[in-house]
Amino acid sequence: MMTSKTEDPSLAVMQSTETAAEYADTNLIYKVLVSTCGVEIKDFSLTLLDSNNHSTTVNKSLFVKEISVEIPGTKDLGDIALVKIEQDNCPLFCKQIKVKTPSGKCFEFPCYRWIDKNEVIIREGSARLPQDDNEFLKKQRQEELESKKEIISWIPKGRPGFPKSIEATLDKLPLDVKFDEEKQSDFSASTCKVYRFNELHLPKCKDSFQSWKDFADLEKIFTNDETKNTLLENVIQNWKTDYMFGYQFLNGCNPVMIRKCTKLPDKFPVTHEMVKGSLQRGLTLQEEIEKGNIYIADYEILKDLPANKTQNTPYYLTAPICLLYNNKLNQIVPIAIQLSQTPGEKSPIFLPDDNEHDWMLAKMWVKSSDFNVHQLVTHLLKTHLISEVFEVAMYRQLSTAHPVYKLLTPHVRFTIAINAEARRTLISDGGFFGKGSSITGNGIDQLMERAMKTLTLKSLCFPETIKAREMENAPNYYYRDDGMMIWKAIHCFVSDVIEIYYAGDEKVQKDVEIQGFVKNVSFGLLDSEGEKFPQSLNTRAELTEYLTAVIFNASAQHAAVNFGQFDWEAWIPNSPSTMRKPPPTQKGEADLKFIMDCLPDRKSSIAAIGITWALSRFQKNERFLGMYPDMLFTEPAVKEAIEKFRKKLNEVTDSIKRRNEELTMEYYWLSPNKIPNSVAI
Repeated sequence: MMTSKTEDPSLAVMQSTETAAEYADTNLIYKVLVSTCGVEIKDFSLTLLDSNNHSTTVNKSLFVKEISVEIPGTKDLGDIALVKIEQDNCPLFCKQIKVKTPSGKCFEFPCYRWIDKNEVIIREGSARLPQDDNEFLKKQRQEELESKKEIISWIPKGRPGFPKSIEATLDKLPLDVKFDEEKQSDFSASTCKVYRFNELHLPKCKDSFQSWKDFADLEKIFTNDETKNTLLENVIQNWKTDYMFGYQFLNGCNPVMIRKCTKLPDKFPVTHEMVKGSLQRGLTLQEEIEKGNIYIADYEILKDLPANKTQNTPYYLTAPICLLYNNKLNQIVPIAIQLSQTPGEKSPIFLPDDNEHDWMLAKMWVKSSDFNVHQLVTHLLKTHLISEVFEVAMYRQLSTAHPVYKLLTPHVRFTIAINAEARRTLISDGGFFGKGSSITGNGIDQLMERAMKTLTLKSLCFPETIKAREMENAPNYYYRDDGMMIWKAIHCFVSDVIEIYYAGDEKVQKDVEIQGFVKNVSFGLLDSEGEKFPQSLNTRAELTEYLTAVIFNASAQHAAVNFGQFDWEAWIPNSPSTMRKPPPTQKGEADLKFIMDCLPDRKSSIAAIGITWALSRFQKNERFLGMYPDMLFTEPAVKEAIEKFRKKLNEVTDSIKRRNEELTMEYYWLSPNKIPNSVAI
């Protein structure tokens, strides 16, 4: 209980229920104003206390689970619309506020945000479209958005080729988009483990740039329990096999490069005579193509990009093409590899019946190219960076009272913060990709520019991407099967929420905030003309698909291409981050020593292993798909939709678990209980 500093003898009761470090002598004064639609009811200056009558502070910040305000008197005050909080002390993080009126009505104000030396207005928890507010609340929404645009702004001139990002470095991020204390502690602990891993396994400095002696020498790293698991051990044992190589195109951490081959490109002159020894059905290559048994992976996007050079060691990069075959066992296996986009005498087509080391090296080149495309395009651009665009546009264009704001907020949690960290430590000049991968900084910019040209709304819609690559019937494609179940579950959930607030398509068309949001997204994705991303949405169906794409790529797609990195890429021969010799221009030159000298040196290998380990960790208290502890919605109908969503996700989890029990190698990256809500690592 605390005393009001107003002249009114009646008291307001405010309680916080957070358990944390307590400072009894700290006097934290916060000013709270409760208001109906334009009529101020009471202005309280109060000291926030916890249940033990102590101020609750952590790291000079105040954390409050719940603030309860009981308005005295007997007069019926009507509906309470707003709560304002002002403070001049340490930052306050408030989860929610409850206001009880004299008539006994109780109003909820979900907050889940920081209040830091500014007046913050918290709307009553019912989500509302802007056109459904009265004039007073419309004005408040406009003022809120103008305020947010001052705090979160687009970078005026971003990195060439990259989509736009927030205009703030890691140390200058607004409190609401920073890691919370738990996340920061978890992230820092993982970083420390990586440093310790590097120190433990790196030999003396004079040897760190040397090649590994052989595969057994490299395997000595994986003796610690933290770096061992069933899948990684399987990769180490079987990475040389064509089956394991081909399987990764379907269910590895970059399962988006493979497509059905309906016609051999002229730049890849594979003949039946070359591959007939690999074909098992007694058909010609053309007949196998017509039967739908031939697939292709083409890394043309890497063509002519400048290769990196560090520590006086040149790195090499190429743009290979790989032809794959669905054999009688329904295994996808490689049958031909060309290590450039230009056929000719100096670009031989490598085949499974070549000598062991030639074929092994050709596959390594494909996997090295795949590593670079996976990390920079599939992972960084198409999950991390585009999610940041959606997040920045959301903060700038959607009021906290908007149902879409409430829907998307859990799915952009910590994304801006992790991207700021990546810009500092991974893709900067001195970061991992600047020093340990095949592509120069300028090359990364060019790669992003090329990838951005292929980025459309349709390319973010999972069913469309499967259809575009004609992979509907590929065997054992668990990424596709599980992804379709997750897409449908998310789509159904989003549709349920949209129908609660939008009575018809006209509601979508008249929603100025949602129209501003999609237009701002196209701006952030460098598509101001709206050629690839819509500048407006006209129907509930369009809005549902749009938001499903946002949520799916931030949750499921990121999980599919992120959390398998250590399993698939930590074994360096299976996924070299770079190559230290140029691609072979003729057959018969490779032996084991040549291959070891091609692979990353000891230092680069250790760095790659450490990075993939850190990026594959779940947070200690991870929020997985369907888990919404920060409940921004108060309407029962939405809470029912969430429960329906959770039930469906549980069914998908059980289905995947039953399927995996029959598999030699489980595929679980798209099991809902392993899909975090947002891009946060």
